[in-house]
Amino acid sequence: MRLDKYLKVSRLIKRRTIANEACDAGRVTVNGKPARASYDIKVNDVIEISFGTRNVKAQVLDVSEVVRKDDAALLYRLIDG
Repeated sequence: MRLDKYLKVSRLIKRRTIANEACDAGRVTVNGKPARASYDIKVNDVIEISFGTRNVKAQVLDVSEVVRKDDAALLYRLIDG
């Protein structure tokens, strides 16, 4: 699954266009490397997103095309860092 779609489905970022813009601006890294929106996400990848002064780091636990809003948080695990 594409990185921008995963960020939207998992609700780490609310809209796919915003996820795309964040990737283009270099604010999203996967496994420590800057990632493009088209990057193919796999289980156990570590995604880091910079939101202004705040960073969110999450490990991918599952990749699913369709997820209910209540179950979106089950797709990843937040990492302290």
